[in-house]
Amino acid sequence: MTKRLQSVIAAALVVSAFAAGCGRSSSENDTSAGAAAAAGKTAKDLVPEAVRKTGELRMATSEGYPPMEMYKPGTQELTGVDPDLAAAIAERLGLKVKVTNAAFDGLLPGLQAGRWDVVMSSMSDTEERRAAVDFVDYFNAGGAVMVKKGNPEGVKNLEDLCGRAVVLAKGSSNLAIGQRQDEKCTEKMKILQSEDAPTGLLSIDSGRAVATIVDSPVAAMYAKETGKYDVLPEQYDAGPWGIAIDRRNTGLRDAVAKAMQELLADGGYKAILEKYGVSANAVSEVTVNTKPWK
Repeated sequence: MTKRLQSVIAAALVVSAFAAGCGRSSSENDTSAGAAAAAGKTAKDLVPEAVRKTGELRMATSEGYPPMEMYKPGTQELTGVDPDLAAAIAERLGLKVKVTNAAFDGLLPGLQAGRWDVVMSSMSDTEERRAAVDFVDYFNAGGAVMVKKGNPEGVKNLEDLCGRAVVLAKGSSNLAIGQRQDEKCTEKMKILQSEDAPTGLLSIDSGRAVATIVDSPVAAMYAKETGKYDVLPEQYDAGPWGIAIDRRNTGLRDAVAKAMQELLADGGYKAILEKYGVSANAVSEVTVNTKPWK
């Protein structure tokens, strides 16, 4: 989510990727070459044969982060920006989408193990993660501080969380934001860790914590739908979220990037973001690992 960066897992992924000889500079070169090779081709043309034969784009996500990924009320059917965009990308690739729900901290290990083809779960495109995966960037957001309605503790910014109880989602980059701030605090925070954003809000409801940090579009949705919280205006660590693809699968990466280009051009991407009220977080061009893909 700027989400759920599991530091131990990320470190392990960095080690394994570099041990396999995957330096970031080579990925950037591959990205440029892939974009050049894709010129004049459609996204469907670029789908690797191994994926084409399956007829599916296997997408993994971690439910519980509306409006990005969530269950339709009363069902086990996943919906939201990420599942809808995955379906649109799959259609461009001539494939059917198969969406799997998994624990967030298992998404990248599962991707590397070949259990799915792409991960779309409000995942921040970070340099640490790029040691193991490539990202086709599709969204821009940062973390925002959420407090109880009326802000009874008078929290104005991140610095005001020093000396207070704060709840942050396990493995999230919002947890990392809080931990970095805690290092600067003279009076340390009491950091509680929740499984996800909704669980963290329960700690605010019960008075166990005074604040949490949640990705800005998600925070705004929770505040609007429940009427129980305020969202402070400043965003922290704002940056791109990406579709994660194993770095060894450059062909699929380029096919997904091309599909994103096509959806940007025909308005399909815009329509999905408008449906969920997050148009302000749209990207204006396709980037791979934060670099323009062209």
